[in-house]
Amino acid sequence: MKQNWIDFLQQQGAHNEGLDFGNLPDELLNAQSATILAPLTDLGLIRVGGDDATAFLHNLLTNDLKGLAADGVQLSGLCNPKGRLLANFLIWHEGADLMLALSADLLASILKKLSMYVLRSKVRLADASGERVLIGISGPEASKALADLGSMPMELFKVASIEQGQVLCLADNRYLLAVTSSAAEGVWSRLAVRARPAGLAAWHWLEIRAGIPRISAATQEEFIPQMVNFELIGGVSFKKGCYPGQEIVARTQYLGKLKRRMYLARSDTELPAIGAHLYAPETGDQSCGRVVRSSPAPQGGNELLAVIQSTCAEAGEVHLHNPSGPRLVLQPLPYALDATG
Repeated sequence: MKQNWIDFLQQQGAHNEGLDFGNLPDELLNAQSATILAPLTDLGLIRVGGDDATAFLHNLLTNDLKGLAADGVQLSGLCNPKGRLLANFLIWHEGADLMLALSADLLASILKKLSMYVLRSKVRLADASGERVLIGISGPEASKALADLGSMPMELFKVASIEQGQVLCLADNRYLLAVTSSAAEGVWSRLAVRARPAGLAAWHWLEIRAGIPRISAATQEEFIPQMVNFELIGGVSFKKGCYPGQEIVARTQYLGKLKRRMYLARSDTELPAIGAHLYAPETGDQSCGRVVRSSPAPQGGNELLAVIQSTCAEAGEVHLHNPSGPRLVLQPLPYALDATG
């Protein structure tokens, strides 16, 4: 069914499996001020079912799965024993099951990793990417477009059911839809009455502007959660029990000064690759940070999220690729970094 969805998107004008719809500058401008509709083809979906599903994930992830309401949406992460993120997720309930959206290039390895922990637990793990299609909609007409599908007004980080699947409220006027594969084409067509098709680049720019990290294959096991500001956006609980890497995550929070944080930055040259190294005068030839995600920006140039040594960020001179490479210009995040940043 996934290939049918890709074929449909191509009929709608999509290029490169939804990376853009043929006019990237206009799509970015629309993301800034209009209502856009984006196929989230770079996300994978894991279904976790069984009597022990909640307890199983609660014991593995950074957030409190036992406290996730039936209509709630949650950010969470999976760490290695050293506290480094293997993946981060958007999690919600679908009936008795839990759904985990993550970077598609990590799905197979994370599914395998989770299966190693099942042992005798009553848990079922499955790749649900073929049974559900993920679509993003954002902008001033997004709520009206969703009302046409039967969705009622929603609170932040809540999920609502519609005939074709589910709607997740991620921010003011920004939503993710998880709809059945058979209904995806019809849902897209109905939403497109009020929203303009846009590719992944436009959606990524919205998330970058919101300061939302995404761990992918290029950055796997590079960052502890606080380095990507995960605790500041609700992705970590410090009141729950143990999970892999929990001791290091907790120690960083309460005993140590965090030396690296994620910053929003701008580059007026080439689009920085995910995972690219950054440099500063005070560190010389030693890398002072890594790019977490990047996208072209509506007004030209590129914007990115990058984990940077805080002293280098405060000094204001950070370069891409090498100490004399393109200089980044730091921008304000939509949330405050705490005193440990």
